[in-house]
Amino acid sequence: MATDSERFFQEWPARMAKAKAAAGDAVKGFGALFASVMKDGALTLREKELIALGIGIALRCEPCINLHVQKCLEAGATREQIIDAASVAVMMQGGPCFTYLPKVVEAIEAVQQQPK
Repeated sequence: MATDSERFFQEWPARMAKAKAAAGDAVKGFGALFASVMKDGALTLREKELIALGIGIALRCEPCINLHVQKCLEAGATREQIIDAASVAVMMQGGPCFTYLPKVVEAIEAVQQQPK
């Protein structure tokens, strides 16, 4: 049986394509903002993705968790670095974020099982 994260990664491309078609310019604008921020600067892309993951956890945003775990791994973050960043989110936000640590681990495993 597929996990929530595995289903997310299977369904996300089609869901995002529909959203892009419906939202048009708003999606393009967000994409431009994302591209301008999420690149090496004073912080590396890997560091920025780890920060984004922590914020996603603090906001309890499951799509954010899945996507930023994937982006963290693509940017070269290790499983240990991802868990460490997730732990910082828990420390800052408390118990409710702690319940999202299993989602982080699930997302790591789902990304690592995807065909390359």
